[in-house]
Amino acid sequence: MKYMLLMQFSAAGTDFPSIDTWTPQEVQAHIAFMGEVNDKLTAAGEWVDGQGLGGPQQARIVRAGAGGTPVVTEGPFAETKEFLAGFWIVDCDSPQRAVELAAHISTAPGPGGRPLNMPIEVHPVMSAPAEEL
Repeated sequence: MKYMLLMQFSAAGTDFPSIDTWTPQEVQAHIAFMGEVNDKLTAAGEWVDGQGLGGPQQARIVRAGAGGTPVVTEGPFAETKEFLAGFWIVDCDSPQRAVELAAHISTAPGPGGRPLNMPIEVHPVMSAPAEEL
């Protein structure tokens, strides 16, 4: 079964500074950890896809306006304290394995090499609606 693992960043409840204040070595260690995660998922046959995402200052919210014309606003807005930092799509044998992977990803290093323990959401990826629908 496929699962989407969502890395959320929340300024509330964190005890580490934003990544733009980390040393180059701390950023490199964080990125290297993510590369190792991806390599291990690939070697285990569990990798489907994964990407880091631009920060909230680069995000846009789109809604359909009159006649379906896109209405684009900046967002999430500065007062928003949470944003999606990245995602993985994995193909695992069990929900427990998806949870294990999420827990490992949560240990990504931050300042001083300490684990960030960022929340990772685990969502099953639905392939089709239930037959009874």
